[in-house]
Amino acid sequence: MNILLTGGSGDLGQILCSRLLAMGHTPIVIDVRLPEQINPDVGYFDASILDREALHLAMQDCGMVVHIAAWHGIHEYRQERDAYEFWDLNVTGTFNVFEAAAREGIKEMVFISSTSVDDQNGLYGHTKVLGEKIAGMYADRHDMNVITLRPRAFIPPWNKAVYRDYLEWARWFWSGAVHIEDVAEAVCLSVEKLASRERLPAPLTLVVDGAYEYTDEELANWDIEGAGSTFKRHYPQYYALALTNDLDPAEKPHKLDISATTEAIGYKPKFSLGSLLKELAKYGPDGPPPPL
Repeated sequence: MNILLTGGSGDLGQILCSRLLAMGHTPIVIDVRLPEQINPDVGYFDASILDREALHLAMQDCGMVVHIAAWHGIHEYRQERDAYEFWDLNVTGTFNVFEAAAREGIKEMVFISSTSVDDQNGLYGHTKVLGEKIAGMYADRHDMNVITLRPRAFIPPWNKAVYRDYLEWARWFWSGAVHIEDVAEAVCLSVEKLASRERLPAPLTLVVDGAYEYTDEELANWDIEGAGSTFKRHYPQYYALALTNDLDPAEKPHKLDISATTEAIGYKPKFSLGSLLKELAKYGPDGPPPPL
């Protein structure tokens, strides 16, 4: 199946291209910039989702759309984009994608939203709330099968435009997060579910979080035996490594409920704090090489 990836030249899109090819699908990318390395097995459209004509051309012969393209929370945090730009890409762009899909007869859609919908007063969070409403409306009006994924922020450690090194990323991940590889897995599981063409009883909205060695009981009784005691119970061999790298063993991570995601698409994240510590011990502050 040809699957259109909006914003497919970004970090998530490039991982998905490799995975979708391995699944037997043909990724079609539409993005305002093309990746440095062009894969001959992937189709490319050098265009914005604000270009409606280009969108229709890109969707020709596609059976599914994974809508990724958006300005993200980092662009709001750094004040790199204003309200007009967030609205244009995240709201008008999302409308364009769903309307074009409806006109092209595409029924299967994956929409990458965000847990930032909880921050409805923020520029990014507000536009994602509106994007989800658009997705839900098109599911009802045009009888589409829509899976909306709400991942936590997932910019990978190898994105040097955001993180100086692996250690800076690790400090962000430390309080609870999801790895981009797990987000890609959630997308691929969604693609598999939609590829069956079975009608969903209702649009799905699914939270995407990472893996945790800590149990719910341990999180509820965090460090009951003293600061850092819960961390030591799981990662005694990495306690000194954490302190050396200014990572606080006493910091309690915030875990999200992904039970509905596991039930709906079989999602089981793999990357955890333990994974991070192993990579930090092996590769140091620079971290492992990027997968691409």
